[in-house]
Amino acid sequence: MEKNDPDELAMATPLLNRREVEYPESDGKPMAETDVHRDLMIYLIDALKRRFLHDPAIYVSGNLFVYYEEGNPAACVSPDVFVVRGVPSGRRRTYKVWKEAKPPELVIELTSLSTHLEDLGKKRAIYETLGVKEYYIFDPEGERFDPAFRAFRISNGLLLPVEPRTVQGGTTVFKSDVLGLELHGQGLELRWVDPETGLALPTTAELVRHAADQDRRAEAEQRRAQAEQRRAQAEQRRAQAEQRRAEAASSQAESERARADAAEAEVARLREELARLRAR
Repeated sequence: MEKNDPDELAMATPLLNRREVEYPESDGKPMAETDVHRDLMIYLIDALKRRFLHDPAIYVSGNLFVYYEEGNPAACVSPDVFVVRGVPSGRRRTYKVWKEAKPPELVIELTSLSTHLEDLGKKRAIYETLGVKEYYIFDPEGERFDPAFRAFRISNGLLLPVEPRTVQGGTTVFKSDVLGLELHGQGLELRWVDPETGLALPTTAELVRHAADQDRRAEAEQRRAQAEQRRAQAEQRRAQAEQRRAEAASSQAESERARADAAEAEVARLREELARLRAR
């Protein structure tokens, strides 16, 4: 039996042992624990995507695996919402920090009974290590944290608490330097607000209602315009009928004058005829 060449074995062994590292895209867990958490997550992501729709260098996502150590699938975190500036905005199946060459800059976690300790502890430490600039934790049920809305900003490599600005009505407000927007949290609601206009970025439902209102107003305006057009056409028809009546009356008067003139002419002729007969 022919023996294997030691050099060939040395070359083959790495190939046999080499296995491509798999980075899962799902852990089989639900997107969110409650309707409130899910609806907030969808709003926070979708509102930002609409806001930066025409900016090709900002990536907005959430509930997506972020892998931060090449070759180690266990080095993974899944923020509810995260934003990265300076990377392409396209779709991704996972976010690999070493491929993008940039970690998330802003992260929001919607905390729950099962995640609030991890959100405040382990995840905060991971985001701190990655260099996340802004980290927000919001408790929509107001049962895990007091206060229910917290913010942390990176300073000297540490994610340190930020004092909120509280406005009338008890709304807790934090300003995001990353996005130039404000986050307003109160009760079950967490909204993005444009500080220049003071208006909240709309939800999808609000956009649908606004579009429906616009359609109704446009239809009402169209009906008013059509009614006005019909009134104008009716007025025009009345004016035309009046003009025809006036023209008919004028024509009739002209005919009457013509007949009167003809009668006068006939009378004059008859008088002349009688005068000639008498003169004989």
